[in-house]
Amino acid sequence: MDLVLLGEILAGLMFFGIIGFLMLGFPVAFTLAGVSLMFGAVGMWFGVFDPSNFGSLANRYIGFMTNEVLVAVPLFIFMGVMLERSKIAEQLLLTMGKLFGNMRGGLGISVILVGAMLAASTGVVGATVVTMGLISLPAMLRAGYDPRLASGVICASGTLGQIIPPSTVLIFMGDMLSGINAQVQMAKGNFAPSPVSVGDLFAGALLPGILLVGLYLGWMIFKAVFDPESCPATPVPPEEKKHLAREVAVALIPPLALIIAVLGSILGGVATPTEAASVGAVGAMVLAALRWRLSLRVLREAVISTATITSMVFIILFGASVFSIVFRLMGGDNLVHEFLSNLPGGVIGPVIVVMAIMFLLGFILDTFEIIFIVIPITAPILLNLGVDPVWLGVMVGVNLQTSFLTPPFGFALFYLRGVAPRTVTTGMIYKGVIPFVGLQILALALLFLFPGIATWLPRFLYS
Repeated sequence: MDLVLLGEILAGLMFFGIIGFLMLGFPVAFTLAGVSLMFGAVGMWFGVFDPSNFGSLANRYIGFMTNEVLVAVPLFIFMGVMLERSKIAEQLLLTMGKLFGNMRGGLGISVILVGAMLAASTGVVGATVVTMGLISLPAMLRAGYDPRLASGVICASGTLGQIIPPSTVLIFMGDMLSGINAQVQMAKGNFAPSPVSVGDLFAGALLPGILLVGLYLGWMIFKAVFDPESCPATPVPPEEKKHLAREVAVALIPPLALIIAVLGSILGGVATPTEAASVGAVGAMVLAALRWRLSLRVLREAVISTATITSMVFIILFGASVFSIVFRLMGGDNLVHEFLSNLPGGVIGPVIVVMAIMFLLGFILDTFEIIFIVIPITAPILLNLGVDPVWLGVMVGVNLQTSFLTPPFGFALFYLRGVAPRTVTTGMIYKGVIPFVGLQILALALLFLFPGIATWLPRFLYS
C-alpha cells in the first residue's frame, strides 16, 4: 500500500479513536497524548512517522509557558473566582430581581442581565451557573416559574462567559489564529500579513455577545406575553422599594467599573489583554476588600481554584500538541485539506461542514478539547480559502457555547444539576435548554449571513 495513503488512513483512525476513548470516559489530556503516541508507534512501525518529530514538543511547551498572551488566562480566571468569593454575583442577582420583579418574566430578565455582566467581568461559566442556581432558581420556583424555563435561562445565561470578553476561549483562539494566519499568509507570499490579536477577537465577539443577550431577553418577553403562567411577576414589598435605587447603584457600579477598566483598556488599545487581566485581578481583590470579604482564607481558596482550572486547561493543551504533531506528520492535514477543498459551494461549503462538525462534537467534548483538536487541523485550510480569521474565531466561539448546553456532556447542565432541588429533574433541565440552544443556532446563522456583526467593530477600532 502507498505509504502516503497509509499515513492518512492512520491519521483518520487516530482522530476517531480519540473520540471513542473520550466517550468511554478516559481523561481528556491523557487520551489525546496516549492515543497519539500509540498511533505514532504504529506509524513508526510502518515507516510513515518519524519519532524524531517529537523533539519539537519541548520547544512547543516552553513556548506555551513563556507566551505573554497566555499569561492572561490564569489572571482572568483568578479575577472571576475572586469576584465570586466576594459575593458580587449574589448581590447583583438579589438586587436585579427586586428591580424587575414587578414584571412578568422579571426574574428571568434579571438572570440574563446579571449573567451578561458576570460574563464581562469574570468569564467563569461554572461559578456563574452554580451561583445563579443557588440564589435565583429557588426564588424562581417559589414565584411559580416553570422549572424548565427557570433551568434553561440560568444555564444559558451562565454560558455567556464563553463569548462575551474577557473569555479564556477567545484568548486561546486568538493566540492560535494569530500564528496560523501568519503561516498561511507567508505561504501565499505575503511576508507582512495583518496581525490577528486577542484584542481583535474580543472586539469581534462583543456585538455577537450582545446579540445573544438580546435573543435571550426576547425569548423571556415572548414567554411573558404568550405564556404568562410560566413566568409570573414577583412584586416587591413597598418598604423594600425605598432603598432600591441605592441598592442598585451599590450592586452595579463596582462590576461596571471593573468591566470598563478591563475591556475598555483592551478595546481602546491602552493595554494588552495580559496587562488588562492583571488590572482585573487586582481590581477584584480591591472589590473583595471593600466588601470585607478579602482574607487569607478567601485568597487561598481563590489561588487554589485558579491553579486547578488553569492546570486543567493547559494540560489539555499539552496533550493536544502531541495529537497535532502525529496527525499532521502522518498526512492528516492533507486528508482534511483534500476533503474540505473538494466540497461544493466554494468557501461556504467548508465553513458549514466545519461548524457542523464542531456542533456535533459539542455533545461529547468540552470547548477547550474541541478548539485544541479541530482549530489546528481546519483553520489553515479555511484561512487559505480566504475566510476572515476574526470572523472564524467568533463563529467558533458562538458555536462552541452550545457545548455547555447539549447533553449528555453539557457542563452547564451538570453544574445546575448539582445545586438544583430534587423537584427539578434532570429531564426538566435538558428540556429547558432546548429553546436556548435554538437561539444560539439562530445567532450563529445571523453571524454567518452577516459577517459584519463580528468584523465591523475590530475594523472600526483598529483600522
